[in-house]
Amino acid sequence: QLPVVSVIRDSESQLLPNVGAVVTCKVCSINSRFAKVHILYVGSTPLKSTFRGTIRREDIRATEKDKVEVYKSFRPSDIVLAKVISLGDAQSNYLLSTAENELGVVVARSEAGVQMVPISWCEMQCPRTHTKEFRKVARVQPQFLQT
Repeated sequence: QLPVVSVIRDSESQLLPNVGAVVTCKVCSINSRFAKVHILYVGSTPLKSTFRGTIRREDIRATEKDKVEVYKSFRPSDIVLAKVISLGDAQSNYLLSTAENELGVVVARSEAGVQMVPISWCEMQCPRTHTKEFRKVARVQPQFLQT
């Protein structure tokens, strides 16, 4: 009687973000032209591994694209709802857009480390210090609300 060694592969295939999909991502870094993000969810399905994405300055808002400033829309560690507008390849990232009212920052932390509350479409406020910070705030639809 020899021992039997078996390898069981994960039966689920990796879900990939596709064009038009709404994704949840975390902002990693920003500069004057774009925000770099890690895609964590496609719809409500968590990904096994993260994918990199880019939100360009011109894809942040639908109107007044020339007046958008990335640092007034996102900050590192913000959680953002975005839509995939172009697929990535081996060298580049997924191109994402937040140019809809339903898309943008859904969770942000203030300098004090407290989760901020949206007070308008372009501002969030810290409930502890009452300081206001600019963000591209998402008007979250009920189907995207999860605990």
